[in-house]
Amino acid sequence: MKATFGAGCFWHVEDLFRKTKGVTSTKAGYTGGNLTNPTYEEVCTDKTGHAEAVEVEYDPNEISYDELLEIFWNNHDPTSLNRQGPDVGIQYRSSIFFHDESQKQTAQKSKEKLDSSGKFSKSIVTEIVPSPEFYKAEDYHQKYFQKHGLS
Repeated sequence: MKATFGAGCFWHVEDLFRKTKGVTSTKAGYTGGNLTNPTYEEVCTDKTGHAEAVEVEYDPNEISYDELLEIFWNNHDPTSLNRQGPDVGIQYRSSIFFHDESQKQTAQKSKEKLDSSGKFSKSIVTEIVPSPEFYKAEDYHQKYFQKHGLS
């Protein structure tokens, strides 16, 4: 099965999911924009509309989509619009890109539950949208933390 998330810089997000039991592969890339095969430099202009995202392949017998959502929610600030920490721009937006109706409904319920839990003083701004074309990022972005001894 496949899940796609945007939660700020994809280096951290990819590393987090790559280390998760039940995840069989991860890819850092770009999605949700208006340019075919964008480069990192183009996405960083904040003009292509893409989000830095991670495509996660997982085994639903080992980890559920709900569990992946928990990891997503707990490892970034979903109340921060187009920003995570020092990274600012539309490419760093909080996004869940669903692949089917079941993922859409599960993500919406999860967001509503978290938003009403009182965990955050601000409203959650995470977008939940259909997964458009995913473009794999340049090789130097793949498994970045692992390659640089940060993982």
